[in-house]
Amino acid sequence: MLMTDLAAALGVAVHDPAPPREIRFSRAGCRLHGYDWGGTGRPVLLLHGGGLTARTWDFVCLGLRGDARLIALDLRGHGDSDWSDDYRIDTHAADVAAAAEHLGLDRVRLAGMSLGGVVAARVAETRPGLVDRLALVDVAPGVDFESTRQVRAFMFGLGPVRDLETVVEAALRVSPRADRARVAYRMRTLFRRVPGGGWAPKSDLRPPDFAAILAAIERLPAQLAGLPVLLVRGERSRVLTQAVAEDLARRMPNWELAVVPGAGHLVQEDNPAALITALRAFLRT
Repeated sequence: MLMTDLAAALGVAVHDPAPPREIRFSRAGCRLHGYDWGGTGRPVLLLHGGGLTARTWDFVCLGLRGDARLIALDLRGHGDSDWSDDYRIDTHAADVAAAAEHLGLDRVRLAGMSLGGVVAARVAETRPGLVDRLALVDVAPGVDFESTRQVRAFMFGLGPVRDLETVVEAALRVSPRADRARVAYRMRTLFRRVPGGGWAPKSDLRPPDFAAILAAIERLPAQLAGLPVLLVRGERSRVLTQAVAEDLARRMPNWELAVVPGAGHLVQEDNPAALITALRAFLRT
């Protein structure tokens, strides 16, 4: 199915089906990539989770571009950005700040899912004059890392294949409740054609420093103290429980909680229409 057809099937109101403009820039010798969806309103940089790409935000961007200027970035080692030997959170954060500078943006809002949320928080901490509010999607202190074990094993076990249908079938065995059309769309964004036929993963699938990422997640409240934060949880997510999310939103005076019905950890793909509603209200302020 086409991107716009999938978005419409998920309840997203698509007013402008035009594809985004690719952006390319470099920092410290690493070539970086993203998509500028245009749109009106304040600029919002969208950061994906580990193992994903900027295309995970496609459905959200189609429905939200009337409310904000949307830029989805491929973190280094993901999508069409270069691979690297440096995937520290600080390095990712510096890349995001460089993207804002490349685009001539002196004040932005950030939305980050999972790893992208950790990176977004570090940008806000190191560049407080750049970020005025931030949405964390299914990531917060107290995440259940073990619940991602099966998905992590699948993602980091990916390799070249002759036919993408092989990967789609394998993904559905890991997540049997997933929608086949959406899984097929995601796999097309995660792989690239290779000479001689077949497909290869775009992302660097060397396992990251999970200990450092988990430690950074625990620092999120301190990093974001005083900044307006929208914490988004997928209703079916096993990564971030309702009790943990509610406790955090209750303790942090500038945080609000939105729960997206029917969504798991991949909130932006599972129920983009409801996420758009939550982000629109938060980002319009």
